[in-house]
Amino acid sequence: MRMMFFLIFLLLMLGGLSYVLWHVWCLLPFPRLWKGVFVVACALCFLSLFLVFGGDVENWPVNVASAVYTTGTSSVIVLLYAALTFLLLDLLRLCRFIPSASLYDNGPLAAGIVVFLAGLLVWGNIRHNSKVRVALELTTEKSLPKDYTLVMMSDLHLGYHHRRPELARWVDLINAEHPDAILIAGDIIDISVRPLLLDDMAAEFRRLEAPVYACLGNHEYYSRRPEAVTFYRQAGIRLLIDSCAIIDNAIAIIGRDDRTNPSRKPLQALCQTMPDSLYTIVLDHQPYALEEAERQGVDFQLSGHTHHGQVWPVSWLTDALYECAFGPWQRGSTRYYVSSGLGIWGGKFRIGTQSEYIVVSLHAAQQL
Repeated sequence: MRMMFFLIFLLLMLGGLSYVLWHVWCLLPFPRLWKGVFVVACALCFLSLFLVFGGDVENWPVNVASAVYTTGTSSVIVLLYAALTFLLLDLLRLCRFIPSASLYDNGPLAAGIVVFLAGLLVWGNIRHNSKVRVALELTTEKSLPKDYTLVMMSDLHLGYHHRRPELARWVDLINAEHPDAILIAGDIIDISVRPLLLDDMAAEFRRLEAPVYACLGNHEYYSRRPEAVTFYRQAGIRLLIDSCAIIDNAIAIIGRDDRTNPSRKPLQALCQTMPDSLYTIVLDHQPYALEEAERQGVDFQLSGHTHHGQVWPVSWLTDALYECAFGPWQRGSTRYYVSSGLGIWGGKFRIGTQSEYIVVSLHAAQQL
């Protein structure tokens, strides 16, 4: 399945790249030599993405690897919006709203497209860096010794683009909430543990002033799971892989292995180990088969993975693929939250989506 997804992605990207570069060639009012230089430079920026996918950057200095990662993955977003722009112009041309000649050797139009794309990406980067605090109130009929504040998040994607200074700002945001516990629904690591080790990001996690519980995501498998598990141990994160933890004999945290592992335990087997009297929270990275949590009487499930598409119109695709691709959801008495992520994969742009962390206030109904 992963290989099929990669092949489809590759074909779409190369087709889109050819389409965009042809339009760029036609539109630029430059001599052929300079057109060729510009088009080749754009192609190389995009193709640097495959150095990231191929793992070539693992042997490079971390700052060089970071620059290549940022260039390659950001090019995907540039390509998407450039393709949408040229599709719109082609549609207008076919409908005779604009003359065909306007798409050839047109400096003002080329400059306008560059300004538009640059402005869009700057805005998207600002949106990504402006973390949204989502307040969520949960009540339960079960007995709790006190009210709890839980900070929840997913998809930090720490690595070559989210470096230690950024993680330090996130840690400060979380500590400012004075939580009783911190829950992370997978994909703490992006594609490699190496930059986390070189930046000593474990030291930042150890600054967190509350216990941290996390489950695995698919990217922990991409980054080699044994190395990820070792890093979490160093960072003081309690990693729950088809296992459970209990807080104050009142809250049960069940962490599922990621569905990348087809042999992970069924949720039913995990829930059977927990007393019914405990408020049960499931951490499951990918929000598939939400009915399982409802069937087992789980009180709350936190998931991530979708990023809500990261940028529009990909968010429409995730909305079509998942029962809930983003935000709060409910099935029977089970409540859910699918986070769009605190971090992001690839280019750091949020267009039509948000980077977020969730602050949960958990109360017993009789205490209200």
